[in-house]
Amino acid sequence: MTVRALDDLETPAVVVDLPTVRANIERFQMHADGAGLAARPHIKTHKLPQIARLQIEAGAVGITCQKVSEAEAMVDGLPTVGDVMITYNVIGRAKVARLASLAQRVRLSVVADNETVVAGLSEGFAGAPEPLRVLVECDTGGQRCGVPSPEAACDLAIAIGNAPALVFDGLMTYPAAGGAERAADFLRAAKSRIEAAGIPVPRVTSGGSPDIWTAATHGIVTEYRPGTYVYNDRSLVARGVAGLDDCALTVLATVVSVPTANRAIIDAGSKVLTSDLLGLTGHGAVLGRPDLTIDQLSEEHGRIVSSGNIGLKVGDRIRIVPNHACVVTNMVDAVHVVLESGQVERWPVAARGKVI
Repeated sequence: MTVRALDDLETPAVVVDLPTVRANIERFQMHADGAGLAARPHIKTHKLPQIARLQIEAGAVGITCQKVSEAEAMVDGLPTVGDVMITYNVIGRAKVARLASLAQRVRLSVVADNETVVAGLSEGFAGAPEPLRVLVECDTGGQRCGVPSPEAACDLAIAIGNAPALVFDGLMTYPAAGGAERAADFLRAAKSRIEAAGIPVPRVTSGGSPDIWTAATHGIVTEYRPGTYVYNDRSLVARGVAGLDDCALTVLATVVSVPTANRAIIDAGSKVLTSDLLGLTGHGAVLGRPDLTIDQLSEEHGRIVSSGNIGLKVGDRIRIVPNHACVVTNMVDAVHVVLESGQVERWPVAARGKVI
């Protein structure tokens, strides 16, 4: 559906500026090419096949997804996607069965950080036409998932190589922000041990938008998986990764009440802006009004305060750069995409709610 202008939209509305998206994609692809890295962007930020297509057309070798259902939505919406990596432990027979079906449609790889996951994948892919590619996830400082040491990475790589219907495909990590050097040391040691065991390590994949502009091979990394960079958000602006002009996703909201001279209420609360703070003060940046603070959210209300006269009246519209763009995408059924022509299209968020 196409509308003529943002003024025609009902609020709250999530707005995506397509020229800015294209510029963000092209900028990262140029960086990856110059650094000798394959680009494999994470679609968790946009959840849109249309934007995944732009990333692939720009030169990405494939896409990254977090859940099986998310990958299914991408392949359904973009059958030519070609190569999909799921960076999450897939557990349970039903999910593994869906994974096996998906592998019939696309070149697929997954990760594992324990032998229980490996055994389930091996069982689920018994009799499959092609073995499933499995990478070992490594905890290089992020302290989320991942094997804790290069020795453990080698042990799990051997287990994957010995498991029927699976093939070891490399090492994967999501390092802590600023932890690329530490991650490289871990991955280098793991790769050396695995190769000493007679097992090739086809690829080593890392990621993270906070370190996107310093992403490098470090003599070991072969591909990079940023996600938030495609839209950017207030958290990345605070880190110096992007400017407000690089933020493609904003929330359009309407002032519904001005109870006092220094307080206003908008129609966007935690169900649109999210309650994520990510170490920041306030729940978003109001474009053109750095003097305003969104200091409180309830489900459907956002409270804006100012040290002086707030300068807003009921019916005014504002644009907000959220703290965390990825969560905002999953809050709405559709985003409103501003095209190069200035027209606005409504794009359903294909992978919204795909958390299984």
